[in-house]
Amino acid sequence: MRRDDLRLRDILEALDSLPRIIGGRSEAEFLADETVFYAVAQRLTVVGEAAARLSLEVRQRFPAVPWPDIIGFRNILVHEYFGIYWPIVWLTATAQAPSCARRSPR
Repeated sequence: MRRDDLRLRDILEALDSLPRIIGGRSEAEFLADETVFYAVAQRLTVVGEAAARLSLEVRQRFPAVPWPDIIGFRNILVHEYFGIYWPIVWLTATAQAPSCARRSPR
């Protein structure tokens, strides 16, 4: 079983990869590039999967992190393939996820 510190590292690495994947694209360019939007969805899935497997102790130690929302978003990405609203993925990757990375411990 992976330790919490490794799962936290997985989360931070996935979040840190988002700006490189998006590469300065606009929302319209993001939405037009299937390879990019699926890559971003995969990285956000990693974040949610790692968050879901963190110990309760770690999640309670960082109550400012919206753990249920992160985990729920992962569930949507994984189970609602045809129902994904890609502008929300864009918003999450460009506005919400980076702020989580800044708040998380290294």
